Amino acid sequence: MANSHPARIVCLSAEAVEILYRIGCGDRVVGATGFAVEPPEARQKPRVSGFSEVNYEKVDALRPDLIITFSDIQAEATKELIRRGHAVLATNQRSLEDIFNTIILIGRVAGCEGEAVKLVDEMRGEIFRIEHREGEAKWPTVYFEEWDEPMISGIKWVSELIEAAGGNDIFPEMRKIPRAPDRVVSGEEVIKRSPEIIIASWCGKKTDLKSICTRPGWQDIPAVIDGEVHEMHSNDILQPGPGLLRGFKQLRRIIERGMERTNPPGF
Repeated sequence: MANSHPARIVCLSAEAVEILYRIGCGDRVVGATGFAVEPPEARQKPRVSGFSEVNYEKVDALRPDLIITFSDIQAEATKELIRRGHAVLATNQRSLEDIFNTIILIGRVAGCEGEAVKLVDEMRGEIFRIEHREGEAKWPTVYFEEWDEPMISGIKWVSELIEAAGGNDIFPEMRKIPRAPDRVVSGEEVIKRSPEIIIASWCGKKTDLKSICTRPGWQDIPAVIDGEVHEMHSNDILQPGPGLLRGFKQLRRIIERGMERTNPPGF
């Protein structure tokens, strides 16, 4: 330990890597998940895991004084790492507020709380700086798809970002449900709710927009008719850390175009 703070950190989640780099602690990362691609220099770190699978021997050999894990999917890995004698910080952020608190927590553990607070302030300022039009303005309706088979709607922070960008999530009730398997929706219900924008990010695999547009009955959905079916990279929207700012800017551009379509000229 250096100055009572971790000096050798292994991150099994990509957002933890990006958080540490953004608060000036990237040099302390000695191992990372294979999903860590931001910032680019993080790609040079030794790869020790996928998302749920971990090379425990490789982790042991790196002699970390802290390992950061994420979510219930890594619960078994967290238990095994503790059994092997490692110090583990397990986070499970599900909302924007959870994400902000987690960034500050990691900053505090690393001895860089001030930098973490600055990062959170930057994120809050960017996400919540827009004043939406009031009165008769119609916000475009948005269906966000986190997985295709089965169809899973977006986690809470995605729903919150859609709203902050000026859209209406067609499944707002799902934002209260933390586990992805419990957010399964049907194609029929998507058709019924008639989204004006569809955004897909299939959590680590390439999105097939053509297959979305050709699902039975979906040709009559306004988003498909108007060509408002979009892909977002999971690094930018499904990793609960600073990278969400990249995703939010993309959301804002897509939804602002939708706002122009759903409101008459001269509004």
